[in-house]
Amino acid sequence: MKIFGSIEEITKPFKNAVITIGNFDGVHLGHQALFHEVIEKADDIDGTSVAMTFEPHPIRVLKGNGYPPLITLYGQKAELISKAGLDLLIRVPFTREFASITAPSFLKDILIQKIGMKAMVVGGDYAFGKNREGNLDYLKSVSHLMGFELIIADWIQTPLNGSARISSTRIREYVTDGKVSQAKKMLGRFYQIRGTVGQGRNRGGKLLGFPTANLTLQDELCPKMGVYAVTVEYDGKKYKAVANIGYSPTFDDHIYTVEVHIPDFHENIYGQIIRVNFIERIRDEKKFSGIAELSEQIRKDIANAVEIIPDL
Repeated sequence: MKIFGSIEEITKPFKNAVITIGNFDGVHLGHQALFHEVIEKADDIDGTSVAMTFEPHPIRVLKGNGYPPLITLYGQKAELISKAGLDLLIRVPFTREFASITAPSFLKDILIQKIGMKAMVVGGDYAFGKNREGNLDYLKSVSHLMGFELIIADWIQTPLNGSARISSTRIREYVTDGKVSQAKKMLGRFYQIRGTVGQGRNRGGKLLGFPTANLTLQDELCPKMGVYAVTVEYDGKKYKAVANIGYSPTFDDHIYTVEVHIPDFHENIYGQIIRVNFIERIRDEKKFSGIAELSEQIRKDIANAVEIIPDL
């Protein structure tokens, strides 16, 4: 997949471009279904499959404070869109100036003339342009006149509740509540955070007998505090592991941490970025009577996690 960092980087229209446009936060199964329709249509007309997304998220530019944490930052989002098999990703730097572009101008000047759009694939609530004036009614009224096909994709219903559709908001709620296995059913993959391994408080291995990787997170959305069965991706390999998110109440130091223990792992990974995939929440954080009781519980957590996690 080729990535364009802005519309200005595009020097000529693409052949029979089929495009879908959105923020695609989470790149969940609903988004993946849109990409599939784009690819199918592009194959049908010997065209180019295109996704357009915005960075930063428009709500952050237009509303400032109070925005929800992102499920996927741009780097991971681009990786996931690439895995879907599209030909192109266009990253549009979102500004207030860009937000002021009218729907007719965006459609004619950018999508049709600049990109070469011959078909557009959208969801049932799609709208674009200044004041969201480019809604489905508008697109239906101009598509034939402007020479492109409008394809309105069906909602993808959540496997957890047939009456509700998959949405980034619902996934965010599941992750925040620690319901990572439910989030996985909407994402089509395990929820993942990424972080740099830093120096911890030197008690995991020395005091407890279980060395941990202390993470400085890159991501904004972290699951609810507690203990989780996870897998860790590092240097092209995947490992079964257990993660603790929270304040380690047994030690009473009130410092929020994300710590991961990888059984039988002995590499020095300080300063390295690892990826942590959340399989299932095992338990709440708990204050134990002392080191011995906590160590025994960690031993049980590790055994439980190894049992829960599918073979790698």
